[in-house]
Amino acid sequence: MLKRLIRMDWLPASHDLGLLVLRLLVPIALFMKHGTEKIFRFHAMAGNFPDPLHIGSISSLVIAMIADAVCMPLLLLGFAARWAALWSFGNLLVAWIFVHHFAFYGPGGDHGELIVAYMAVMLALFIAGPGRFSIDAQLAAPPTRDAVQVH
Repeated sequence: MLKRLIRMDWLPASHDLGLLVLRLLVPIALFMKHGTEKIFRFHAMAGNFPDPLHIGSISSLVIAMIADAVCMPLLLLGFAARWAALWSFGNLLVAWIFVHHFAFYGPGGDHGELIVAYMAVMLALFIAGPGRFSIDAQLAAPPTRDAVQVH
């Protein structure tokens, strides 16, 4: 009884459902905070946005905007999800290394642990893929026997 309770055998395991939860919750948070900020405040941010790769602050802002305002909706839908997760992971990694200097907490920490948690989710989605409940999975599904083939 205790073993069953500890293992939660009564709850069916679903990797696809777990991937869906990751694909929904984290991208919504990133899009709502950072994606909308970059969309609606682009001109205000352009002049003082960090330029960690020395490609210009506007170019850096565009790369970050793609990660937060384009890749997050793609992850929500599970469309080109691995590419979206990889782009977002790269953006987060650059920000954590060059802007936040590997900080986790304390003065100047700027929520570094949250950046690492976001990176972990993006890396997991890149490795595992978006799961069965995604557009990518529907595109990869073999055609059904009832599908009409046009020649």
